[in-house]
Amino acid sequence: MSTSHKGGVEIDLNGAIVALDENGPVFLTVANPKQDGLYGLPFGPFDPLSHRTMEMAVRGFVKQQTGLHLGYIEQLYTFGDRGRAAAALKVDEMPVVSIGYLALTRMRDETPLGADWRGWYSAFPWEDWRSGPPEIIEKAILPRLIDWSKGRAAQFEGSSRFQTRQAIDRVHICFGGGGVSRDGEWDEEKVLDRYELLYEAGLVAEAKRDGRSAAQVWSNLPRFGDPMMFDHRRILATAMSRMRAKIKYRPVIFDLMPASFTLLALQQSVEAISGSLLHKQNFRRLVESAGVVVATGEMSGETGGRPAKLFRFRKEVLLERRTAGVRVRS
Repeated sequence: MSTSHKGGVEIDLNGAIVALDENGPVFLTVANPKQDGLYGLPFGPFDPLSHRTMEMAVRGFVKQQTGLHLGYIEQLYTFGDRGRAAAALKVDEMPVVSIGYLALTRMRDETPLGADWRGWYSAFPWEDWRSGPPEIIEKAILPRLIDWSKGRAAQFEGSSRFQTRQAIDRVHICFGGGGVSRDGEWDEEKVLDRYELLYEAGLVAEAKRDGRSAAQVWSNLPRFGDPMMFDHRRILATAMSRMRAKIKYRPVIFDLMPASFTLLALQQSVEAISGSLLHKQNFRRLVESAGVVVATGEMSGETGGRPAKLFRFRKEVLLERRTAGVRVRS
């Protein structure tokens, strides 16, 4: 985090750099000795005198801190909430503007210098539904969120039934009964909404670190994902939400894939990003009808069974239409 200057505004740039390994999506982290061993995203201060653009600054920070050259990159969001970073830094409440970026890259054999890859579900264990509803939702998250929502509703003057219902509804919108919303479907894109709810309820470690009053009422809390320095888990949640939404209408998944791949490998990659399993035949039908891949004419012998056809991303689709993603549902 850059140094605050009296009467000014602090502008920090943070990069959520995502790749895929054999176990699923991973993100690049760096350590900060001043943050009690917590890890975070590559970051640095924006200096308009030194950096011609913010994107160039992010690319420069990442290369300097990790040795990694970034490919695809886009700006995520601008965060300006007071207190979330300042409390952690134990400095005065100077305005802090934190701008997050999402970058995609392919895994390399070598580990980036001064950095580590971590699975993004280590930070958000409730988001991985590939093996069914995560136990943490039913056993640890929902009971505490229901208690919090009832207590929050009681703070309203009169504590009407409507106000109580309104508070509980927010829990259902994000996590639902048993983790499923009332329409029976888990919304994988609400990663940020769920993290913000857990933060507001005081259940994640960052809330206690930042001195949030809601965090003071809990004792013996389980670990709700790995905490991160500053506001970086919030930025990572934003990146996950963006990525899960974007793979449906833009071919960003192919920025994570090798040049050639099997349809099974593509399906498993989409499942890893979305956190949910897909019907094999439906997925293949949707991919082929979308025209985003084309067979290379070669076969893969690494499937462990019968050789499978290899495909590549058909780049021409970018010129043919504005939306060309990989739909996760028919």
